[in-house]
Amino acid sequence: MKIRALLVGLVAVGLSAAAVAAEPIVIKFSHVVAQDTPKGKAAEKFKALAEQYTNGAVKVEVYANSTLYKDKEEMEALQLGAVQLLAPSLAKFGPLGVREFEVFDLPYIFDGYEALNKITQGAVGQQLLAKLEPKGIRGLAFWDNGFKSFSANTPIHKPEDLKGKKMRIQSSKVLEEQMREVKSLPQVMAFSEVYQALQTGVVDGTENPHSNLYTQKMHEVQKHMTLTDHGYLGYAVITNKKFWDGLPAEVRTQLDKAMAESTVYANQIAKEENDKSLAAVRASGKTEVYAPTAEEKAAFKKALVPVHKKMESRIGAELIQSIYKETGFDPAKL
Repeated sequence: MKIRALLVGLVAVGLSAAAVAAEPIVIKFSHVVAQDTPKGKAAEKFKALAEQYTNGAVKVEVYANSTLYKDKEEMEALQLGAVQLLAPSLAKFGPLGVREFEVFDLPYIFDGYEALNKITQGAVGQQLLAKLEPKGIRGLAFWDNGFKSFSANTPIHKPEDLKGKKMRIQSSKVLEEQMREVKSLPQVMAFSEVYQALQTGVVDGTENPHSNLYTQKMHEVQKHMTLTDHGYLGYAVITNKKFWDGLPAEVRTQLDKAMAESTVYANQIAKEENDKSLAAVRASGKTEVYAPTAEEKAAFKKALVPVHKKMESRIGAELIQSIYKETGFDPAKL
């Protein structure tokens, strides 16, 4: 009777006895940022929920800080099935051939989280994730990180202050154009290499949400940071499509539930974690944090928004216009 009651209980939580009796399904979740960032914390949240909801039928191994794969390696590893879950930044999908994701790199296209979430949590976001399927990738969710600030070893109060500076960026044609628009020199570099490059002067500055800048200790090698909020950095949680489709249906249902709850958690803590990191950067006394005036911020917008038009042929004018429509952004009013 006890065994029968146990089986009934397992079925009640959506898992068959066969799924539980078998060896745990191992899901390797690799990412390139620190464990105490919004993405790092959300990955750990997913691990806890996935193992709880599947009653141990799934074991999630989280590899933070590029300990398993670096930026340039992880996407291929996923497609080959060497890793099952990634949460790469959205800039990573352009080089993969899905250029529509580069819309997230456009400067000042989102005026805060409310405008952003109309896209990532709405129909446009789901349409974008579906475009990954032909690449053997299943898109599961969007996770926020935050809005980016420029940093360098000299003050940045106006667009002209970036002229001639070697600025580290992710691999993105949009970000390359963004930097060229202000006459700086874009330098594509893996995230794990940025601290040393800043320390040794290989690059002069970078752009990051505050949590990334602080947890990677970049504030120790950058004397100035300006709160431009000029761009967004977020992630798509993705899995190998063949692996995901091959999971037992009841296991996949519980993992979907764990991912949905982890996504709510990730997006709730993103702003909070970035605010904490900004306060910590200020408290360190190593980086002077500058808040631009309304006029100065308007000057950055005027300088950078022309990138939207230049990237229409690459990203798709229709997609850009659909985001304008959803968010209410009107570049003509700048």
